[in-house]
Amino acid sequence: MSSTGLEAVFLSNRDKLLGFLRAHGAGDEAEDLVQLLWLKIAAAPGGPIAQPLSYLYRAANNLMLDRYRSQQQATRRDKDWTESATTVPGTSDEPSSERRLIAREQLRLAQEALDGLGQRTAAIFRRHRIDGVGQRDIATEFGVSISTVEADLRRAYKAMIELREKFDEV
Repeated sequence: MSSTGLEAVFLSNRDKLLGFLRAHGAGDEAEDLVQLLWLKIAAAPGGPIAQPLSYLYRAANNLMLDRYRSQQQATRRDKDWTESATTVPGTSDEPSSERRLIAREQLRLAQEALDGLGQRTAAIFRRHRIDGVGQRDIATEFGVSISTVEADLRRAYKAMIELREKFDEV
């Protein structure tokens, strides 16, 4: 059965697939899963399928299981994160005034270290690390080669590592 044939079987059984998903616990997400199933079969390479309706039910069930597992994993991750938080009830999550002053001073020193490397190197480091721009895009933006971007990033990383080592000594 070709992809077009599978799509025809899907379209003629859409309501049954939707009911199947709802009956098996998909609830309000059944419509989303049916839409996702449609996208998957529309993008799948064509080929003969012996039992197209059984294939669609199995694929729908697998999508529902994948979604369930993903939700379970997210719930576990959120629970673990919440449990690992070191806050004590009745205390603030805000850093202390001393910690804020130290952080500001470290930021100032990091900015000075970057600026000491030259304007281009500092700008390339900020575009890559802070703005998340890829090296190829930065090279185009600055009109330099990728190897120049890589060299500037190495210099900036080296400066930041050296600065971090000084912080750790204190």
